[in-house]
Amino acid sequence: MLTDVIQLMQYVIYGIASFFFLYGIILLAEGFYTTSAVKELHSEFKTTICGRCISGMFVFLTYILGIAWLGVFGFSAVPVFLFYNMWSTCTAMSSPVANLTNVDTICVDVRQYGIIPWNASPGKACGSTLGDICNTSEFYLSYHLYIIACAGAGATVIALLIYMMATTYNFAVLKFKSREDCCTKF
Repeated sequence: MLTDVIQLMQYVIYGIASFFFLYGIILLAEGFYTTSAVKELHSEFKTTICGRCISGMFVFLTYILGIAWLGVFGFSAVPVFLFYNMWSTCTAMSSPVANLTNVDTICVDVRQYGIIPWNASPGKACGSTLGDICNTSEFYLSYHLYIIACAGAGATVIALLIYMMATTYNFAVLKFKSREDCCTKF
């Protein structure tokens, strides 16, 4: 069952990545058509209600996606926190000079984080079992991949916020310039 869940999560990640790639291309095209490049191309400013509506829709959609992706960023910080705690325990086990306790008494209990239920029997790794986990290359690889995923989610949130600010500005300019008396206001 765990293999099926992991495979399902892979497909979800592939779908989200494809969606954001296409959404980025659409946002690039929309941003191009709402900036001064259109004014230079047509040598005058023209806007339609449909253009303002599309620009407003992208502001709203980017706002909703930004909030959702902020949740993804928060969710991706949880495994980084868990792996950091486990990594610091592994570091304490590997330096016996700084460690004042016996290595066999050092444990990592995953049950305390709420990932698995309290009545799960292999929920705790101690001593040599924990040392074997710490010495695998997969442990460090997954730790670095979780850090990269968290940083990527944070960069996506920042990019969505920057785009939302630029699109809001473009929407306001489009709305202002669509008024008849916009030239007398400057």
